[in-house]
Amino acid sequence: MEKRDYYEVLGVNKNASEVDLKNAYRQSAIKYHPDKFSNANEKEKKEAEEKFKEVNEAYSILSDPEKKAQYDRFGHAAFAQGTGGAGGFNTGDFENIFSTVFGGFGGGFGGGFGGGFGQRNNNYKEPGADLSYQIDITLEEAAIGVEKTIKYRRKVKCHTCNGSGGDPGSPTKKCTNCNGTGKIKTVQRTIFGNVEQVAECSACHGRGQIPEKKCKTCGGSGYGVDTTEITRKIPSGISTGQKLRIDGMGEASEHGGSNGDLYIIVNVKKHKLFERIDNDIYCQIPITFATAVLGGEIEVPILEGKRNIKIPAGTQTGKRFKLRGEGIKSLRGNSVGDEIIEVLIETPVELNDEQKKILKSFDDSLKEKNYKKDSLKEKIKNFFS
Repeated sequence: MEKRDYYEVLGVNKNASEVDLKNAYRQSAIKYHPDKFSNANEKEKKEAEEKFKEVNEAYSILSDPEKKAQYDRFGHAAFAQGTGGAGGFNTGDFENIFSTVFGGFGGGFGGGFGGGFGQRNNNYKEPGADLSYQIDITLEEAAIGVEKTIKYRRKVKCHTCNGSGGDPGSPTKKCTNCNGTGKIKTVQRTIFGNVEQVAECSACHGRGQIPEKKCKTCGGSGYGVDTTEITRKIPSGISTGQKLRIDGMGEASEHGGSNGDLYIIVNVKKHKLFERIDNDIYCQIPITFATAVLGGEIEVPILEGKRNIKIPAGTQTGKRFKLRGEGIKSLRGNSVGDEIIEVLIETPVELNDEQKKILKSFDDSLKEKNYKKDSLKEKIKNFFS
């Protein structure tokens, strides 16, 4: 199969910095690491292994200045047999790449490449699940910020046994499923050699010990569900879909790790008058025909009350007026949007005979000079002439 361009494999351009290359490699290596496909079918495992090998090969070339220069000049031909190139990639390069880029990567990918590639770090404790909570706020609250209190249900450590699963004071015995280690090891053969995976024992949940008497509160699980109440400041300038993360307020880990996080997803409710675009707000205000012709002063709504604005004589429908600083304060707080008001001329209805007569007389009295030179009426007249 024809090899893909190395830059395409890592999703970077030719001007990518060393840091960009490393970050792109980390993301791809984690995405296709065999540990993540231990429960997949054979086809998925094989595809992941091929892609994992591909990203490692791409990074081994592009991270080496000499090899990168040759690749930029000659492409894959620079490392083909018999071309005199500096040598391409072999599976022995895996160990050096991982030790350089990942070091003692906390997620558990590392270890030797041959007889134990991908061995999971035994000190790694899987954290609890993250939770999400949607909160609705008004446009006014989004403009100035607001403090909200929420209640939600989450998994927590049992208050009686503190997560041990045992009746307080009850002795424990060694787990026979894992022989007291808290871990179960499995070995899988891959194209890179044997992949050793270390998983938490499902019987003792990694503790290595099982209590002789189960906790009466949680039934031996070590966990329960509780209602949590927290108060959080929603900053001004926030938009629909944006998230606020609260560390450690997700669910408790059943594996001895840290709690998950809570994500508050903000929804700014639709306003009955204003439409928000970035940090500006828009609204349409009706004015009478007389006000449009003669000019005047009208009252308009703003997010925090109302203001009067002047309408100049001869205002056309659709004319926009800007109220500076009456929009939404930016999320970083260093600028404020504007309010854009569009005036629409209201047409009177249900006129009586006298009003119709007056209006007809007025209309008959108008001359061409009474209209703007570039008016729509003049444009249509010129079109037919």
